[in-house]
Amino acid sequence: MSQLGNFVWSIADQLRGVYKPHQYGNVILPMTILRRLDCVLDPTREQVRDIVGRDLRDELRDAMIRKQTGLTFYSGSPWTFEKLAGDPDGLAANLIDHLAGFSKNIDVFERFRFDNEIATLAEKNRLLIVVQKFAEVDLHPERVSNAAMGDLFEELIRKFAEASNETAGEHFTPRDAIRLMVDLLFAGDDKALSEKGIVRTVYDPTAGTGGMLSVAEEHLVGTSEAPGRNPDARLRLYGQEINDQSYAICKSDMIAKGQDALNIKLGDTLAEDLFAGTTFDYCLSNPPYGVDWKASEKAVKAEVARAGDRSRFPGGLPPISDGQMLFLQHLATKMRPVHEGGGRAGIVLNGSPLFTGGAGSGPSEIRRWLLENDLVDAIVALPMNMFYNTGISTYVWILDNAKPAERIGKVQLIDGSGYYTKMRKNLGDKSRELSAADRDAIVKLYADYAETDHARIFTTDSFGYWAITVERPLLDDASSPVIDRKGNPKADAKLRDTENIPFAYGGNSLGADGRDDVIAAYFEAEVRPHVPDAWIDYTKTKVGYEVPFTRHFYVYTPPRPLEEIDADLNKLVEEIMDLLRQVEK
Repeated sequence: MSQLGNFVWSIADQLRGVYKPHQYGNVILPMTILRRLDCVLDPTREQVRDIVGRDLRDELRDAMIRKQTGLTFYSGSPWTFEKLAGDPDGLAANLIDHLAGFSKNIDVFERFRFDNEIATLAEKNRLLIVVQKFAEVDLHPERVSNAAMGDLFEELIRKFAEASNETAGEHFTPRDAIRLMVDLLFAGDDKALSEKGIVRTVYDPTAGTGGMLSVAEEHLVGTSEAPGRNPDARLRLYGQEINDQSYAICKSDMIAKGQDALNIKLGDTLAEDLFAGTTFDYCLSNPPYGVDWKASEKAVKAEVARAGDRSRFPGGLPPISDGQMLFLQHLATKMRPVHEGGGRAGIVLNGSPLFTGGAGSGPSEIRRWLLENDLVDAIVALPMNMFYNTGISTYVWILDNAKPAERIGKVQLIDGSGYYTKMRKNLGDKSRELSAADRDAIVKLYADYAETDHARIFTTDSFGYWAITVERPLLDDASSPVIDRKGNPKADAKLRDTENIPFAYGGNSLGADGRDDVIAAYFEAEVRPHVPDAWIDYTKTKVGYEVPFTRHFYVYTPPRPLEEIDADLNKLVEEIMDLLRQVEK
């Protein structure tokens, strides 16, 4: 933990007895935000107070302040932390008055219900010492960068989550994973991103504390410590978040960066798209894994019934138990249309969206929609134990609706699971991280676009298959087939079987168009020799899609020679016998 983080965390010691450890964040987080905003506003405080004091319409006042200060928010309050600490008797009322002085777009303290915390702190004689301690923290942007503030917020949230046994990963994604996603996302737009004055939009529908948006800005525009790829670029950041505290932190961070406060919205993205009708150059998301979408079910199904293929979920709906693939489709539909230049998206998912669900199921149909519309550019396997709250396998999907010529109709699979650096100390389930060298190696695999031990390239229809139903006759007592009214043998449901036939079986290059010939060839070669009386019920044939990622990178390891195994067993037996002889003595 950084020195700054340690200092801020130490302030929580003043809350012992009054608050339980899992409640510390209700005070420390909003106070950290308030102190940051206070420091950001300090250089223009008098100038802003002068404008606020005039009799102006809200719109004109906001425009004047933005023009003269470059800030999208302001405060007309005369209070500072130093002045607040200097009036102990009126501290609670003055602090509430200070909060009321912020412009209307600063609604973050309401989301923390901070008025209640101020009253509690005042009643328990803790308010003054907390304000005094925060007055000692210098969070001016010239001394603490936006990136450092983001790290501070994340560290505090993780600490509070641990104290309450919450899942820290619900609130933010590790920065090393985000940086890889951003690197991959921007890797497909090198030329455009180098243009002077280029304007790009970035959107995160599960914004959390804003980590993905912040890293995207750092990567392209840069920070005071390190220039980005194009310091002359303009990046407009948009996000939606359902959690009140995460929303408050994200919005505060974006406002402090000079972003438009109205571009960060509070709400359930699946139930209501608060950016409906808006598309973006880049989309990023780390949605919750294995979390049901029952709370959003009514709204989602109503949207699909109303808009059909024009909804945000044109591929269909996954099982109610897991909403990942809803977010996957949402991102696909939020990419800027091809006729406007196209868009790219990156999303972190667990392994289930690759293969769960048989032909005709919701997940299979969603994969079918993505692949048949050529929206999947690449899928990258990340190392295990990369996230704070899970050690399972995770994958980054890169979507693109305007692929370059060499990538059209293809999907690149990259096995990045072996590119990691072990951490000196685990953070929850996170024991591995991606160093700059690890990220560079993975991005190089993507950019080189060549077949290697860690990269494979497939046509989109390589992941398609036909699921056929193979029937066998129902026999009567005389062991002869039972015939229906049309003279056809009746099928025995107990002997019914299914077979999955890849589109590419037998070298088929026609994809779905080669269906009849491929199925017939497969049946004659793989089925009839074993069950001569079988036939295919073509009315039950379904199309399915899956991405058997692990299979494509599997490397066969032959077993050890029997002589070597016998030698090891004999050695163990001898050791055991020696131990027994010692016991007998």
